[in-house]
Amino acid sequence: MSIIRTVLGDIEPDELGFCHPHEHLLAMPPEPYATEESDLVLDSEDAARSDLSEFYRVGGRALVEMTPIDYHRNPAGLKRLSQASGVHIICVTGFLKEKFAAPFVANETVESLAERFIREIEIGIEDTGVRAGVIKAASSLNKITPNEEKVFRAAAIAHHKTGALISTHTEMGTIALEQVELLLKEGVHPSRILIGHLDRNLDWELHVALARTGVYFGFDQISKTKYFPDEARVDFIVRLVAEGFGQQIMLSSDLARKSNYPGYGGKPGLMYLIEHFVPMLRDAGLNETIIMDMLIRNPARALTLHGA
Repeated sequence: MSIIRTVLGDIEPDELGFCHPHEHLLAMPPEPYATEESDLVLDSEDAARSDLSEFYRVGGRALVEMTPIDYHRNPAGLKRLSQASGVHIICVTGFLKEKFAAPFVANETVESLAERFIREIEIGIEDTGVRAGVIKAASSLNKITPNEEKVFRAAAIAHHKTGALISTHTEMGTIALEQVELLLKEGVHPSRILIGHLDRNLDWELHVALARTGVYFGFDQISKTKYFPDEARVDFIVRLVAEGFGQQIMLSSDLARKSNYPGYGGKPGLMYLIEHFVPMLRDAGLNETIIMDMLIRNPARALTLHGA
């Protein structure tokens, strides 16, 4: 059986629709970071509901809410948001980078972490009635720490048991190949790996090397010009498609701040990708088949829990 696991239950892959595979709706970093940078605190369901309604209005039908355990994930809130908006929401299990994860994982073993991930995918997250559908793992800038390696290895074990996608955080697009090598060593097939934040590091040789491994790669910083202008992302995507890698690319915005969301008075919101970035792809000459691969078919294929 092949299904996608959402906060409201399992759906067929062809029910997913236009999907952002890396976003945040309800999130709070651990202290002292929440106090020091309150823009990172996404705690209003009303604001999130408003933004999801706009996302749905422009054609958005699904997203992966990538807020992990150590960033105050809110499965019950995500369930309410999905019910109210009609947007399929996939919740994650797993942890972020060392900076946030260390207090949660330092005294755990690989096996105990894997058991938790498996339980949250197969049985549910605490008493929320929500099951996770993706496993998150992360690395720090230019390194994978011992705690982070534990999470990656636990993610691999949980993947083998559940079939869930492993979706990663790279810090500024670094250590991407090392993440892949670690997961491949643990027996994970490259088609079950999504490497995140690669458009923070537009290194052509790196992207081609990653693409040749067969993993998915996330251009998930769309609209964030502090890293690169979107025109540079478009040019890179066009080149990757020309090399035959279009079925490995996924697009998202990784909106994680109040200032990113109209519901809090910010911008550009979840609508930006489909309203502004997709027309840029069309203007650059990409055909509808490739665009729909990146927006719909690639996420649906990646998010499917094979054998679940």
